[in-house]
Amino acid sequence: MYDWRQMTAAERRAALAARKACRHPWHGPPHEDYGEGSYHLTAACYEHEHFIGHTPERMARFEADLLDLLHAHSKTVWAWCVLPNHYHALTETGEIKTLLAALGMLHGRSSFQWNGQENTRGRQVWHRCEERAIRSERHFWATMNYVHHNPVHHGYVKRWEEWPYASARDFIQWVGREEAKRIWRAYPLLDYGKGWDDPRL
Repeated sequence: MYDWRQMTAAERRAALAARKACRHPWHGPPHEDYGEGSYHLTAACYEHEHFIGHTPERMARFEADLLDLLHAHSKTVWAWCVLPNHYHALTETGEIKTLLAALGMLHGRSSFQWNGQENTRGRQVWHRCEERAIRSERHFWATMNYVHHNPVHHGYVKRWEEWPYASARDFIQWVGREEAKRIWRAYPLLDYGKGWDDPRL
């Protein structure tokens, strides 16, 4: 569905029919429940607009609301990063579908609030949240690096700990700077994030 805009009308109809036949959501990947484990969660604002980052106060408030929700529905919140137009989190949970439903409600509440503040009722704010089950130790640490490196990757800061809306500073304090560097070298990002399922992880 990532190529939706490049599809012809007939290709779109065929894609939707196939998803409907499999009982998958029409315009997004299906949510799979792999049981208890760690998951990489990500959600982006519609058209990648900077709705979260409208003001620093909004960024801080959303980060706090997101963390409250993640802690309420996770055994462990390993990492998170909130950017102006999307966020990532690495959590351990045994109730992934419950967590995803709660995130959907957070998206709904924030959409209503922000559209009211900006007098844009009816504007779409969020895409659906996506989850990826962590498959191995390498996948886990590469995801940790990916989440913490995201503000650098997108050019907001030059160092992980400079971005205030993320867990990178806590992570570096937890493991130590030298261990954080070792983990970065041992579990490189490669093409992480381009296809979401890099077989090398």
